[in-house]
Amino acid sequence: MPETEVEQQPANTEAVKEEKKDLVDESAKIEDGSEKKDEAEKKEKTEPEQKEKKKKCTEKKVKEVVPPPPAVHKKDFEKDVVYLYQFNRTTAIPSMSRYCLKVETWLKLNGIKYENVAHNSKLRSKRGLLPFVELNGEEICDSEIIIKTLAAKFGKDMDEGLTNDQKNIQHATIAMVQNHLHWSVSHWMNKDPDNMLKGLKLNLQTVMGSKLPNGLLNFVFKHTYVRKGIKKVKSTSFAGYTAEEIEEAGKGDLKVLSEMLGDKQFFFGDDPHFLDLVTFVQLAILLAVDPELPCPLRDYINGDCKNLVGLYTRMKDRAWGDHWEEAIGDKMELNPHIPKPDPPKEEPKVEEAKDNKEEEKKEEEKEKGDKDEKEKEDNKEEEKK
Repeated sequence: MPETEVEQQPANTEAVKEEKKDLVDESAKIEDGSEKKDEAEKKEKTEPEQKEKKKKCTEKKVKEVVPPPPAVHKKDFEKDVVYLYQFNRTTAIPSMSRYCLKVETWLKLNGIKYENVAHNSKLRSKRGLLPFVELNGEEICDSEIIIKTLAAKFGKDMDEGLTNDQKNIQHATIAMVQNHLHWSVSHWMNKDPDNMLKGLKLNLQTVMGSKLPNGLLNFVFKHTYVRKGIKKVKSTSFAGYTAEEIEEAGKGDLKVLSEMLGDKQFFFGDDPHFLDLVTFVQLAILLAVDPELPCPLRDYINGDCKNLVGLYTRMKDRAWGDHWEEAIGDKMELNPHIPKPDPPKEEPKVEEAKDNKEEEKKEEEKEKGDKDEKEKEDNKEEEKK
């Protein structure tokens, strides 16, 4: 027995230890579970607060990042009136910029209510270019985007009624006019700026909206606008071409347009479409050149493409009417299409009114004297009888 007890003593001790260990582990599990539960409850309470803080922080960042809408120049704008910003008028053509002329002619053709804003060529779009328009407090720039946006807004589709084949032909021809012929005309305008300034009768003070002497403006014009113009020509369709080759390329484009037009009123019938518009602005700049000054492309139109002169005249009459003549020459009216209010009647000055009254009084006295004299004579004759 004693051995047995001795042998059994260690066994009982181990059992107690194991039992204690199990109790400790169980207690730890309970405590651990309780802690986790507390943490979960705490997390559930703090998560919405953190999310709200994060949301507010994000909203604040977004508000700081999003730029405010660009301020419009025309603060007192009228709803659905297009406000057009372009270069100043010239004596030979309403605008020396074909892009500006295209937008204004489109507005006139489609009967859109618009107003040219007088800014003396000082303002530019957010892209730094002219023309641009403002409509209902928003700016739209780039002539192509302007026309597409306004066409969608006012439901004016110039190409309505064209077949798919005609639309495809127009698309390809417009690419030729705007990406090839355009640069031939630009080359003529920039290769001899003095001839161009004289040919279009341009006064740089008026065109550039500056009071600096014309000699200084001429220097600036040649070393900024002209140099940039030549670079653009060389970097587009005519890199590596000679002046003679560029001129011949322009004549080739004009010949294609002349043959396409034939004896029709417009390229696709009796009504103008977008191709007529983009062709018109190229013809307008050439046909406006003084006939006394050299311009090979103008001479080619007048000699070999006379039907294009007819197209130019019909487009000008259809869109501009009498407004063309009012927008050029001595008048250079910015908005000839907007009726002018009657001038206020001047009230006669006090002195003039006084003089008039005296004159009237003298007239009355004279008439009265003549009447009395006549009565006296009549009385004498009666007495004689």
